[in-house]
This record gives sequence, C-alpha cells and structure tokens, in this order.
Amino acid sequence: MGFGTTEPWLLMREFLREAGGCAVIDGGLATELEANGADLNDPLWSAKCLINSPHLIRKVHLDYLEAGANVLITASYQATIQGFQSKGISKEESEDLLRKSVEIACEARDVFQKEYSKDSHNVEDNEATYKQHPILVAASIGSYGAFLADGSEYSGDYGEAVTLETLKDFHRRRLQVLADAGADLIAFETIPNKIEAQAYAELVEENNTKIPAWFSFNSKDGVNVVSGDSLIECASIANSCKRVVAVGINCTPPRFIHGLILSIQKVTDKPILVYPNSGERYDADKKEWVLSTGVSDEDFVSYVSIWRDAGASLIGGCCRTTPNTIRAISRALHEEYDVPQTSVP
Repeated sequence: MGFGTTEPWLLMREFLREAGGCAVIDGGLATELEANGADLNDPLWSAKCLINSPHLIRKVHLDYLEAGANVLITASYQATIQGFQSKGISKEESEDLLRKSVEIACEARDVFQKEYSKDSHNVEDNEATYKQHPILVAASIGSYGAFLADGSEYSGDYGEAVTLETLKDFHRRRLQVLADAGADLIAFETIPNKIEAQAYAELVEENNTKIPAWFSFNSKDGVNVVSGDSLIECASIANSCKRVVAVGINCTPPRFIHGLILSIQKVTDKPILVYPNSGERYDADKKEWVLSTGVSDEDFVSYVSIWRDAGASLIGGCCRTTPNTIRAISRALHEEYDVPQTSVP
C-alpha cells in the first residue's frame, strides 16, 4: 500500500484501518545489524552497511516484517550526502546509496509478501493476508546532529552558527532524493529542537514533496524536546504542515511516553506515533549505551496498551529494541490478550 498525492491524511487513516486500527513500527536497526555481525564503529553508523553489507540490512528488515511490523524504516538515518562525501564517495554515488536504502526496504517487503502468498491457497486468502498485514516503507531522515556524530542529536545544541537556512541547505537534496526513491513516506526522526522542525516543514512545502511525512521528536524529561524547546510548539509546527500525516516521539525512555502523547494531543488530531528506545541512556562521550538503565522486553511491552488507550496509533521501538520486542508489541495490539499493566506516574 502506498500514499498518493491527494489527501494523504485520509490514506494514513485507511492504512491504520487495514492494520486493525493500530500499526506496528519496526525496531532498532543498528542493534540488529551488530547482532548479525556488522561493525558499526564509524561516523556513518548503520549507513556503513549500505556500502559493504546491504544483505544484512535486508535480513533485519525481513526479521521485523516476520515479527509483525507494518512500517519499515530505511537504513538512511545516518546516511547523508555530506557524510558519504567525507569518506571520499562522490555526490552521485552518495545519492545512489540513499536510493539503495529505500530499494532494500522495498525489496524486503516484496520478498515477505511473496512468501506470504505462497502460504495462501487462493486469491481471496492472498487479499485477506495483505489487508491484515499492510506494509509501508518510511525513508528515514536523521537530524543534523546525527550527521555530526557528536551526540548533539540528544541535546539539540547546534550552536549559534547553525541557522534555519543552514539546516535547510543541509537537508534539501537528501530529502529530494529520498522522496523520489520509491518510499511511501518520509520519516523525520529524533528531531531535537524547534528550528530543525521548522526547517523540515518549510522544505516539505517549498519542494512540494511528492510523498507525505511524519515528524518524530525526542525527549529526555517527558515534557520538552531534548533541546529544552516546548514539545507542544514543536508538535504545532508539524500539525500545521499539510504533508505531515503523523506526529510523535521516538528514541525516548518508555516511562515518559504516556505524558508526551497527552501533550501532543493538545495540538493535533493527526495520528500519533511512538517508538521509544529500550530506556537505556546514551553516553555521547563514550559513544555507547549504558546497559544498566534499560527495561526488559516484558516491561517495555507492558506499556503498549496504555499508549494505545492514550491515543497512539502507530507503535514500535527505537534503539536497542529487537524483533522480539516488535513481536510482543504486535501480539499485544492485535491478539487481544491481557497485557500486564504498568502504572503511569
């Protein structure tokens, strides 16, 4: 299922209806790439695999689809033309790598759907299967801070030299390439501050971007985005952009999500998406996750019904979550068995 150019918000509502009222977003990519043997000790991070091990990306996408994901997020979060060029890769080759991130995800979707159809005995079964498991490909665009690879995506502090125009110039061509690569929507992820949200909103309008987008912010206090800017102001920017079909939160500890959903609801009627991290803290100086601060899959999934009841309609996982996490989320959302309740502070 893809989005057209007319009334994209209606098509998102239809996608959610086909998914059973609440869709499942995939989980952490880098975590799984490393588990499958990838070495991501590089400023390009997961985007490094676009160059030397695309087969691992495809495998991880398939693992998440088999776990129940309805939305695949491409391996382009850390993939920027500027970042590739810093490695001696030409502009043309850099743009090809961006396109490749979308192609790999689309290929995984095709493979998964063909395998599903083999298990069905007639056309009606096939059609029912697709309706039960619609799949969208979301082309990921990480923040300017992600390109810097200095932890500023978790602080939103870019310094006074970085202006609105700086950010628009940085993201413009990358957005154009990914929007034309065959994805269903653009996922602006881990947005750390108001100025970058404004840059994205203006770029989407100025470029008349062909596919819709979602805006997803991150928070470390459960009130504001990580820079300290008001989440409500940031969500309002997303809400005012006609091409934005969902607004939400990612890469944020699970314990903060419920309150953040309620805040976003104050300023938008658009679908709300949440895909928290495992609750672990990222140490930007050491460039590693602090293991002792996370929650188990069981504890993570115990929040799912709370988030759904609060108004979230797309739910998944971010850093350090796995196909096991996503499988449990899918079951919690679609099999209607009792999920242990976690009290909300």
